[in-house]
Amino acid sequence: MCDETTEAENAVFLARQGVNRRQFALAGAGAAAVAALPGCATASAPGAVASRPVVIETPAGKADAFFVHPATGTHPAVIMWPDIAGLRDAYKTMGTRLAGEGFAVLVVNQYYRSAPAPIMGSLMEWRTPAGQATLKPMIAQITPDGTVADAAAFVHWLDAQPEVDTARRIGTCGYCMGGPFTVRTALASPERVGAAASFHGGGLVGDAPDSPVNLLAKTRAAYLFAIASNDDERAPDDKTALRAAADAAGRPAEVEVYPAQHGWCTLDAPVYDKEQAEKAWSRMLALFNASL
Repeated sequence: MCDETTEAENAVFLARQGVNRRQFALAGAGAAAVAALPGCATASAPGAVASRPVVIETPAGKADAFFVHPATGTHPAVIMWPDIAGLRDAYKTMGTRLAGEGFAVLVVNQYYRSAPAPIMGSLMEWRTPAGQATLKPMIAQITPDGTVADAAAFVHWLDAQPEVDTARRIGTCGYCMGGPFTVRTALASPERVGAAASFHGGGLVGDAPDSPVNLLAKTRAAYLFAIASNDDERAPDDKTALRAAADAAGRPAEVEVYPAQHGWCTLDAPVYDKEQAEKAWSRMLALFNASL
């Protein structure tokens, strides 16, 4: 998760690369840079897409989201959960790339209970005092049960859209705090959610009965758990626990530690790693193409 320890580790990593946070921000953490950067979100898409802002009724209120899909036809749906800084241009770009691969993608605002998106313009804003003061109360409003209820509402909404092929199962992907939300999405609608991909996800393993690692047996999804190297250093047993839980549940799962820092797949992250992001992206596409 994007906590103080992880951010301190990433700051050390950047310093070793000769980059400080201010240099990164000046170099392109804004919307213009998102449009120009290569990799996990911006490589050329094979087909034309269409998009629109949407509002979805949930048990907790109206959730705003970004819906993007191929311009014609019906397609398997994917629910995308952003990282701690929420729905913003970086994730719209990532969702648009995925839509170009043939999916109807719903990029959600996990903070809708508190405010409409965008709340942050980039991941860098989270690390400012003002950013933390803004987000921490919003994070406190998100509960495991609330996420499951949200996911069920998102699945229901997608199944009512003409761009979605309801004969195909739904996928989900999540980044940082969104990683465990993918498992909760699979739990919310086991009959519909067929694949879940977590990238540098935080809080996947714990002792509580509702910890994501303990929920796999209640789902019918195949999984991809892509773990950052510094997250693995802090919690080296997590990968083993995820592997054991998936095997015990009979759930197909790819569990891998990537040689990259926490946040490496997010386009506007200072530790974005093109090579490893592309690898993770390709593994997600393989998962979705095989399971949806």
